Amino acid sequence: MVANDTARVLVASNRGPVSYTVHPDGSLTAKRGGGGLVSGLSAIGPDADAIWVCAAMSEGDAGAVRRSAADGRGRLDPADSGGQRVRMLDIDPEVFEAAYNGIANSTLWFVHHLLFQTPFEPVFDEAFRKQWEAYEAYNAAFADALAEEAAQGAAVLVQDYHLSLVPAMLRARRPDLRIGHFTHTPWAPPDYYRLLPDDIAAGVLTGILGSDRAAFLTQRWADAFTDCCAKVLGAAVLRDEGALTVTHAGHTTRIGVHGLGADADFLRERSHRADVDERLSTLRGQVGEGRKVIVRVDRTELSKNIVRGLLAYRQLLTDHPEWRERVVHVAFAYPSRGDLAVYREYTAEVQRVADKVNEEFRTPGWDPVLLHLKDDFARSLAAYRLADVALVNPIRDGMNLVAKEIPVVTDNGVSLVLSREAGAYEEMGEDSFVVNPYDIRATAKALHEALLLSDGERAERTKRLAAAATALPPQQWFLDQLAALG
Repeated sequence: MVANDTARVLVASNRGPVSYTVHPDGSLTAKRGGGGLVSGLSAIGPDADAIWVCAAMSEGDAGAVRRSAADGRGRLDPADSGGQRVRMLDIDPEVFEAAYNGIANSTLWFVHHLLFQTPFEPVFDEAFRKQWEAYEAYNAAFADALAEEAAQGAAVLVQDYHLSLVPAMLRARRPDLRIGHFTHTPWAPPDYYRLLPDDIAAGVLTGILGSDRAAFLTQRWADAFTDCCAKVLGAAVLRDEGALTVTHAGHTTRIGVHGLGADADFLRERSHRADVDERLSTLRGQVGEGRKVIVRVDRTELSKNIVRGLLAYRQLLTDHPEWRERVVHVAFAYPSRGDLAVYREYTAEVQRVADKVNEEFRTPGWDPVLLHLKDDFARSLAAYRLADVALVNPIRDGMNLVAKEIPVVTDNGVSLVLSREAGAYEEMGEDSFVVNPYDIRATAKALHEALLLSDGERAERTKRLAAAATALPPQQWFLDQLAALG
């Protein structure tokens, strides 16, 4: 069934542009989200006939859906989302938990980031199969909602690994639609991807291949996806004058690359507000006069490699004692996915290693590491401005916007120490100190060289890094994908 009030442009993602907090008296407070998708959708304007379909992520979100149930579809009050039309799906909590944490975050995320400890995991048993059924049901709920909300011939942009099955499901329901899928993570090479059960490995690929166009953050991830299509499905992969397509079961999917960039205008304006200036003053006092600053800002995701970054900093202080009392490592590691035990354990290990470095090297008036575990965007921007060196050393990352944001915001230029396994390496590696994220000694050496970079060379590199970082800002990133659907 198609709704009467349909849309010409649709975005589907697990998390939406607004979230709700429920108060003890039952009232709800809405908070608008940020990020590339929110900025991107705003680029098409209020008259573009667009709607965003997302899932309720919390009890507050579910309450907002129930409050809006009078329209029969879970449309939120546009006043809560800055005028955007948003349909939020209240998925059964058990289905959501199994699909979101069991499959998306504990299986697909781990595969694409190459994070499994294979002597122990994964174990694809009957419990996993029940989780997979929930993932199918979760994707089907999105496909049903999109089919209902889309006008004839509408463009649908489906986002990320949570919704890998949606394109094929939606095409079966509405073959008239133009469907795109965008993957925000890396994509695993075939040998690793084949850790998945054969039917599920094929199912994820065929799900995405239901789209007219499948897009990725870098050419490397796009090539890995097409390699999997060829080796797992036996699909035909064709490169023709730069165009890349995959044909399987009579349907051809075009492959695209859109390297999401930093929103320079927003970052530069936001980083000079009073709350950021206040936090910058506090940070300067904590660092101390005349000291160099190595900054990292990450969520405590297993892929971000925070522990090895701290160990590399310890190695720097060991190998180059001349830096003791002359440098401070400002490390912001904001908790992520606290409902998963392995993430809680990792956050605790970050704290333990940071404490150990401080215990080993601390002197009166100098703490080698300033670690913060509580999210504070204004404080992050203050650290960006203060950084002499930015450490971005993920094990594997789809892009890593921090690597792009710091060169845009820095007050005095920054040296970037960058993992070759970050998607940002493709655009920014030439002007960075590139490291193997597993190599502690090499990362320590890169930190030393980055600290020694002359002011003139650092300024020139920063200029080129910032230009690369802002080449495809969020609004253009979104519009380019929309245009590519034709």
